[in-house]
Amino acid sequence: MIRDTPAGVEIDVRVIPRAGRTGCAGTRDGALLLRVAAAPVEGAANDAVIAFFATALSIPKRNIQIVSGERSRQKRVVISGVTADDVRALQ
Repeated sequence: MIRDTPAGVEIDVRVIPRAGRTGCAGTRDGALLLRVAAAPVEGAANDAVIAFFATALSIPKRNIQIVSGERSRQKRVVISGVTADDVRALQ
C-alpha cells in the first residue's frame, strides 16, 4: 500500500469522487481510501488528490505525480520529498 522507492514514496490509492468533503477515510482492499469532493470530470478528481496530499504533507504539488490510474478509481501515486512514515501518519 505505502512503499519507499528510489523516487520517493509510492502509494496505492482508492478514490471516491463526489464525497461531501475531501479527506482520508482509512484503507480498503489494500489501498489508502481517499474521498474527494470533486467530480471525476476533466481531471478534477485527480487534481483534488494531488491537492490533498500537497496540503496534508506540506509539500509542493510538483512533488506529487499520478503514475497509473488517471481514469480509474484505483490509482498509484508517487510522492517525492517525504517518507513512508509521513504518509502513514495521514491515516
